[in-house]
Amino acid sequence: MITYEPLYRTMKEKNITTYKLIKDHNISRSLIDRLKHNKPISTVTLNDLCNILDCSVQDILLHTKD
Repeated sequence: MITYEPLYRTMKEKNITTYKLIKDHNISRSLIDRLKHNKPISTVTLNDLCNILDCSVQDILLHTKD
């Protein structure tokens, strides 16, 4: 299972809110909803988030065995 819990910790550390992602980085509200509900996202989106937050993949998602 993939969870995006680390994303919210990383955002807090970088002082970036979901509002800022939407307004300043053109991240859609539907993507924010997908992240909140641990739904799949593309690797392109993952790459974009890593670039925006200046972090690595493990700072955005966590994989655990089902």
